[in-house]
Amino acid sequence: MERRNTRQTREIVVPGDVLDGTGMKPGDYAYVQDGKVRASVMGVRNVFQNTVGVIPLRGCYMPSSGDTVIGVIVDIGPSNWLVDIGAPYPAPLHVNEVPWRVEFGDTSRYLGMGNVVLLKVLSVDESKKIQVTMKDSGLRKLEGGRLVKISHSKVSRVIGKQGSMISMLKNMTDCRITVGQNGMVWIDGDEENADVAAKAVMMIEELAQCSNLTDRIKEFIENKLPQSDEEEGDE
Repeated sequence: MERRNTRQTREIVVPGDVLDGTGMKPGDYAYVQDGKVRASVMGVRNVFQNTVGVIPLRGCYMPSSGDTVIGVIVDIGPSNWLVDIGAPYPAPLHVNEVPWRVEFGDTSRYLGMGNVVLLKVLSVDESKKIQVTMKDSGLRKLEGGRLVKISHSKVSRVIGKQGSMISMLKNMTDCRITVGQNGMVWIDGDEENADVAAKAVMMIEELAQCSNLTDRIKEFIENKLPQSDEEEGDE
């Protein structure tokens, strides 16, 4: 039986490089010149169905060993899952790197398409092959909640100095919040509170350069969730 191969050879291209000359349609960041599809930006050649394009490298999350990331299951094989962690390269999660004993071909019983997982990057080799694991303290499948995507370069602002910003967000919204170093943020809590927390995270990304960011975020949450008024009424 023929099985679909989910792995692609990832090729770095620069503007002007030929992506295809056999009649495929141009995808993202690609154009046609002299009957050939060419790259318009530096990035990774990407083929999808009958189109060929480029995944830009600039601004992309480039994983490093030890990073804790949040990913989404996008494909399932008999002995691994393919996880989207926002990198330009695939991140296979092998059955040997999960906390369950998974029989060959039984992978879909444990993690399905669209499931959200908290992972750690084990290694990234010279060919950009990524190894990830769920076999470490705190790593797990993230049930329920919602995902917010921000630039990975703004993650440090969401966390704050010594975790000050993320602690404030959790305490004021009463939500569970997990921040991946790839810019994926998982938020779980009461629907209204989680909505405010999500908006606050996006506000942090937008206003990351502001010196009084903590005060702005605190004021925003207080206006949306006036907890202080309730507390004063209880006294």
